[in-house]
Amino acid sequence: MRRQVVQIFRERLALVIQRSKLPPSAFARSLGIDRSTLSQVLSPTNDRLLRAETLAILSARYGISVDWLLGLTSQERPGADVVEQVRIEGQAGSPADGRFLRWYAEAENAGYPIRTVPRSFPDFLKLPEVIAYEYAGWPEIDAAATSRWAQERLDGMRRSDLSQEACLPLQGLQAFARGEGQWEQLPAALRREQLRVMSETCEALYPSLRIHLFDVRRTYSAPLTVFGPQRAILYIGGLFFVFTASPQVRLLNQRFDDLIRAAVVQPAGVSEALAGLAREVG
Repeated sequence: MRRQVVQIFRERLALVIQRSKLPPSAFARSLGIDRSTLSQVLSPTNDRLLRAETLAILSARYGISVDWLLGLTSQERPGADVVEQVRIEGQAGSPADGRFLRWYAEAENAGYPIRTVPRSFPDFLKLPEVIAYEYAGWPEIDAAATSRWAQERLDGMRRSDLSQEACLPLQGLQAFARGEGQWEQLPAALRREQLRVMSETCEALYPSLRIHLFDVRRTYSAPLTVFGPQRAILYIGGLFFVFTASPQVRLLNQRFDDLIRAAVVQPAGVSEALAGLAREVG
């Protein structure tokens, strides 16, 4: 995690220097440091940050947020987090539209852990046939493109140690296994295969992929995703509530932690739970 923070800091510091239109030596003097210190911090092999007092000078002199420099927020100006604590974006016909995929890619490329409470269960765990069935009534969703994205995410997780967590209601998976609600017309054979594949995937990717199953009789969550320290979203059907201020992102992270603590099936037992549901499919 520290490597990602240092990389983001280095990139954003270089951007500030470029905008200042000062030569590096003059920029260093404006911060009260020497040129060699600045060069070391900007070096690709660097693993250090500027001292706290130097960061404070940098923030005050060039009008940028320390949190932004460290990759903790996407709001560049000091105080911007206070002004814009939440942004509401409409025309969100799907919880996995283009904006969601872009936010996901940004967090993934930065190496941030991603934590999600999906509307049903994560798309990257779904078979293409299940994706096509679930989104058949969502004309704004390209099911084939979603399936390709899901496969790419799954392949990426298999190649890397990126952390992905999801909290799902146990009753939602039980309803899927029984073919209830929105899954009523999905053939039993396909439901059985989906649960079997999910079980194998959860076992193969654990512990980088951690699924927690909670009981909706004890707790509840609207669909939400936390994209590392920079952004969190709530999806309420047609609207995204987008949080970029650090306190609000931390609060949604804490809510995710609450769901983990309330889980009745922990990640190590999810594969067997899914396999059991697959065996129960009539």
